[in-house]
Amino acid sequence: MKMTLVTGGKDPPYVLPLVRALADKGTVVDFLADEEMATPEILTNGNIHFLQVYQFADETAKLAQKLLRIIKTYLNLLRYCVCTDAQLFHLQWENKVVFFDRTVLNLFYKLLGKKLVYTAHNVNAGERDGSDSALNRFSLKFLYSIVDGIIVHTEKMRDELAASFKIRRDKVAVLPFGINDTAPITELSARDAKARLGLNGVHKTLLFFGNITRYKGLLHLVRALALLKPTGPNYRLIVAGRIKKGADDYWQEIDQAIARNDLHEFIIERTEYIPDADIELYFKAADLLVLPYTHIFQSGVLFLSYYFGLPVIVSDVGSLRDDVLEGKTGLVCKPEDPQDLAAAIERYFASDMYTNLASTRQEISRFAQERYSWGAIAERTREVYGWVMGG
Repeated sequence: MKMTLVTGGKDPPYVLPLVRALADKGTVVDFLADEEMATPEILTNGNIHFLQVYQFADETAKLAQKLLRIIKTYLNLLRYCVCTDAQLFHLQWENKVVFFDRTVLNLFYKLLGKKLVYTAHNVNAGERDGSDSALNRFSLKFLYSIVDGIIVHTEKMRDELAASFKIRRDKVAVLPFGINDTAPITELSARDAKARLGLNGVHKTLLFFGNITRYKGLLHLVRALALLKPTGPNYRLIVAGRIKKGADDYWQEIDQAIARNDLHEFIIERTEYIPDADIELYFKAADLLVLPYTHIFQSGVLFLSYYFGLPVIVSDVGSLRDDVLEGKTGLVCKPEDPQDLAAAIERYFASDMYTNLASTRQEISRFAQERYSWGAIAERTREVYGWVMGG
């Protein structure tokens, strides 16, 4: 089978292991990506045809330069579509002009006779982010209706597609996230990782990792830390990730809460883009990842934590609970409840998971590799391709 993987130039932690696993199963893939995804493993795989379709200007570029790069991207994409003999397109993410991609571009694909599979990593991100609109919902409805098959990551996402967009359930396949294994792992020890961040063995180290925006719930974690502060001086929170565009007001609320509760010495701030090579440092220095989200179906950060064997506390939203083995890989707390989150953190540090953290990490890594294997996900993805092409 030959197919095209349309990435939008985004999400290497998901699309890179997916394309490798598909190729290992014998699928020939035209991989439409950007230059950052041109890894040696991709370029040397005979079943992967890497095509640098996406042209991105950096954030400091002038508007004219950005527009020119966007135009070049779409010209590259259209030229490829007209010339390729691939009959199946697997769409991962939209490009820069989201409304155009969901409507006109997908209609263009269909006019060329292509079968379309779309992975809905979010059913409606606008609703999650508080930016939903009639135009957004119209374009999503058009997208979900015109594609031939949809992949989601949880049953709740399939329920949401049926309830909010009237999509037939038999058009939607539920495939889990795969283990996020693109970050390099070296011989760096947890002790050395802590030392590099000014921490030591007595510090009970929490990690918040990823873009900072309101639905991620960081403010609730800061408030939980304020509740924990009187119980002892050894708690530390690492905040590693950049402030998402449009979230400056939210970060100001967080900063005010930190100052009001005199928490600056308890928090290590790395509010910037974290390159892959540095991810290991934070996940090895931490004793616990905290995902205090207020609205989400699933999180790739959870599977990144499992890759490093790091236990998690997640809020009970979306399907996060389904991927946590209570007392073995982590704990679940109430959403938007700093007191319950603080209590869960205390339970964790009193548990065998923390007391035997080295062995806990090994068990979590083993569990994740078995349950979230990319080989199994690729096989199920190929099954979706089969019924789409046969339909």
